[in-house]
Amino acid sequence: MRQPPMNTIAPDAIKAWKLTGAFYESILWLITIAAWIIIYMFKWPYWIGILLVIISILSTFLTVLILPKLRFRKWRYELFEQEIYIQHGILIMSRTLIPMIRVQHVDTKQGPFLKKYQLASVTISTAATTHEIPALREEDASALRDRISALARVDEDDV
Repeated sequence: MRQPPMNTIAPDAIKAWKLTGAFYESILWLITIAAWIIIYMFKWPYWIGILLVIISILSTFLTVLILPKLRFRKWRYELFEQEIYIQHGILIMSRTLIPMIRVQHVDTKQGPFLKKYQLASVTISTAATTHEIPALREEDASALRDRISALARVDEDDV
């Protein structure tokens, strides 16, 4: 079996993912509060509200405290002359080899939470699908994008 890829994503990915998780969990908490108001107004059983609070607490705990660290530990990538090797997953480990000859284009993208920590993601598009290497430092993401682009070019003499 092949060795795991060597390169990791930026450690600040944990902070960005925690912030993203907190944002989405705040929406869940607003729904939980609205449900409590409806439960109170219509005199529904309080156990429904208690169940929603328990679900919200567990979801927040997992999304903000546990999953970002686990995702960071499992994300790996490595760039070779002929292929890109990506490994990720928590319960199900996914190992992907992307042949350079199949790469159509490479992009970097940056949302507001990644931008806060000077991070960017690299997306690699093939004819079949798009692969992403998330949360690299901006400089590393740009360098990786340029390197993949250079390796993916095929001279007309080589075809």
